[in-house]
Amino acid sequence: MTIGPEPSTVDTLLGEEPLDQSGAPKASAGAPIQGRSLRQIAWSRLKRDRVAMAGGAIVVLLVMVAFFAPLIVRLLGHPPNEFHQNLIDPALGVPYGRFGGMSWDFLFGLEPQNGRDLFSRIVYGSRVSLLIAFFATLLSVVIGTVMGIISGYFGGWVDAVISRTMDVFLAFPLLLFAIALVGVVPGEAFGLTGDTLRIAVLIFIIGFFNWPYIGRIVRGQALSLREREFVDAARSLGARWPYVIFREVLPNLVAPILVYATLLIPTNILFEAALSFLGLGVPPPTATWGGMLSEAVHYYQVAPHFMIFPGLAIFITVLAFNLFGDGLRDALDPRAR
Repeated sequence: MTIGPEPSTVDTLLGEEPLDQSGAPKASAGAPIQGRSLRQIAWSRLKRDRVAMAGGAIVVLLVMVAFFAPLIVRLLGHPPNEFHQNLIDPALGVPYGRFGGMSWDFLFGLEPQNGRDLFSRIVYGSRVSLLIAFFATLLSVVIGTVMGIISGYFGGWVDAVISRTMDVFLAFPLLLFAIALVGVVPGEAFGLTGDTLRIAVLIFIIGFFNWPYIGRIVRGQALSLREREFVDAARSLGARWPYVIFREVLPNLVAPILVYATLLIPTNILFEAALSFLGLGVPPPTATWGGMLSEAVHYYQVAPHFMIFPGLAIFITVLAFNLFGDGLRDALDPRAR
């Protein structure tokens, strides 16, 4: 004879879920057991990572700033190529006032010599950097995924040819090739001119020569997946290789591809900034972060703000993407708890 309420009643009064003999929570009577998809599990893990969520929030903010750059500049700044010579000290060539002329009208101050609004140019510079980085990453991901899956799934001489091609691309002096190619690009080609042509060339150079990095990752995963039971089951049922690749192998590669893409974007941002710093990016007067840093080298002693703000823009953007990429990798890792 048991004195007192049943154990399940005591657990309920204490606010605890009743447990079965194995220690797992008991399902309430009549309530169906709800499972969670891999997407829900990954999202719940990502939400618990506050650092990754902060990085993701900054990434979203940067994308919104780049997309709504004209509206932001219209409300908070001045046209990026508008000169304000009356606010520049003709004797020193630097803006009047403290901190590079920072005020409510010029949030980040003015550029030396010409007096352009530094805030507006940084906002517009985000458009160039993110545009080149996103599309270059997309090009690398598409080529690397296709080549990596083909190499890993078929193996044999196909794998040998593609792997040696990856080695050649990885040994290629990319920076020297970019300097040589950008330097000989004419003013008009492929129906494109001006900034559009230069942006297209940069996207091609950065994206086309970086695909082996993600190609090696996809190849290694494909080598492992082609020996799994569900792939053998699809083959035994008569499925041909296009079905097996696109319906069985590729969905299991989405997680590593997505993670590596988020980590490749900041690398491409830095590479574009390096080319712009060397004078090989989008030509002036179009605003770019690397181009502003290149100009700031001549004024860092008398106008340090001219170097600080573009440098901070690059630093914050790269850091945000890296933090979000690391958190996304942990959230999508099936071995993580």
